[in-house]
Amino acid sequence: MSAVAEPFGSVEPFVHPALFYRDEGEYLDGTVSFVRDGLEAGDPVAVAVPGKNLALIRDALGEDAGAVRMLDMREAGRNPGRIIPGVLRAFADAQPEGRRVRIIGEPIWAGRSDTEYPACAQHEALINAAFRGRTATILCPYDARGLPEQVLADAYATHPVVIPTGSRAGQASGAYAPDDVVARYNEPLTPVADALVFPFDSDSLSHARHVATGEGARLGLAGVKLEDLAIAAAELTTNSVVHGGGTGTLRVWAEDGYVVCEVRDRGRLADPLAGRRPAPRDQRGGRGLLLVNLVADLVRLHTGADGTTVRCWFAC
Repeated sequence: MSAVAEPFGSVEPFVHPALFYRDEGEYLDGTVSFVRDGLEAGDPVAVAVPGKNLALIRDALGEDAGAVRMLDMREAGRNPGRIIPGVLRAFADAQPEGRRVRIIGEPIWAGRSDTEYPACAQHEALINAAFRGRTATILCPYDARGLPEQVLADAYATHPVVIPTGSRAGQASGAYAPDDVVARYNEPLTPVADALVFPFDSDSLSHARHVATGEGARLGLAGVKLEDLAIAAAELTTNSVVHGGGTGTLRVWAEDGYVVCEVRDRGRLADPLAGRRPAPRDQRGGRGLLLVNLVADLVRLHTGADGTTVRCWFAC
């Protein structure tokens, strides 16, 4: 029997169930059956879950594991804003058009920080918009014993279908309201008092990037991570000048083993999927926030009537 019982696999092109599990046995029962059903149907299958769970699934699949795209979500999805373009869509878009793809994606696990979680919840909500009309099933496991009650409640709001603990049968979620989740976690990002502050405009864009990398190096970034900070600072400050009213404010500081770079401007970001959808190959521009999501360890964003703040973290 499939982990997602009929009719959920056939009513809509896109199916997005949350699988609640209490222990290793329930986890494997739901995930491995989902993978095997996909392989038997000839569907491309990917599994993106935290490393320990990835090993469990790989061992349970045995030789069949070689037919599955396996990714450690602790690495591939460290930044939740990277998961849709860099993991889910990257896999789905590489498959033949019209072919159903099956993906297990587990972006939330015990140990995700309070700073990371709002971006995780928004990611789960935005999957529904990013895959609307696509022929795909994305199964999202949730540890019903290890995760806080608010996280489990949010899972009901971000998934149209839920599979309760101890069951393989999906049922409609009465709490489904993904837009509400996106709005609720659009939280203001309080300025940090001891940050380096650099106001910029079109004449000082190049200097803003050098200010960011100089401070990042002083705070402990080096090598590729420092280059990633340079990319993020350049893209965000350019976006502010082009789309955010012509000016902005750059801030850089150290926080719990990370260097944090923030850009504030007077623009308002109307598209919640900005930076989370792959850009068409023939599109000129429009990749700034996408690049930031792909290189940063975490990106948080707040947009409102007074403007937009983008904050990104880089591990030292």
